[in-house]
Amino acid sequence: MRLRLLEATVQCLAEHGWAGTSTTLISQRAGVSRGAQLHHFPTKTDLVVAAVEHLTLVRGDELALAAAALPTGPRRTRAVLEMLGDHFTSDVFVAALELWVAARTDPALLAVVGPFERVTGRETHKLTVEMLDADESQPGSRELVQATLDLIRGLGLANTISNDQARRSRILDRWAAVLDDELPRRSKEQG
Repeated sequence: MRLRLLEATVQCLAEHGWAGTSTTLISQRAGVSRGAQLHHFPTKTDLVVAAVEHLTLVRGDELALAAAALPTGPRRTRAVLEMLGDHFTSDVFVAALELWVAARTDPALLAVVGPFERVTGRETHKLTVEMLDADESQPGSRELVQATLDLIRGLGLANTISNDQARRSRILDRWAAVLDDELPRRSKEQG
């Protein structure tokens, strides 16, 4: 029941936004009574805190599974960018984005969301370094990896307003070529 409530919270945040998400709506979406919801999470803040923790785990698991399925050899860089692009346009990302925006003006929510996002950001950066085989001991490498994440996160943000798949695909094609040319790698094989 707890997991159903957490997953319903993520779905409601993605579909209705922070302002449109209520504990009543979450309970209905999860198919549990309001009393059962209150038993597990007495307040919306309690539910959101648990949902933030859940989102952090789900986002990490999704990225790790997708990373394990990446091809090797030619076009790996483009496949990494595509995988990250899919992640940053997923419902989990949209729900996280809703929490970021709400946390901007809610100090109590920021106190919860901020630390989780810092951990998620570090883990996503580390995973991206591994997927791209980036040699961060070389000048400019760390910045290229972070620019990659910032670019793709921005494309995901733009996608919340309108589906921009064709433009996003062209941008990722070009950025893959830039990374293949410019990103210092630990091994000789690139692409």
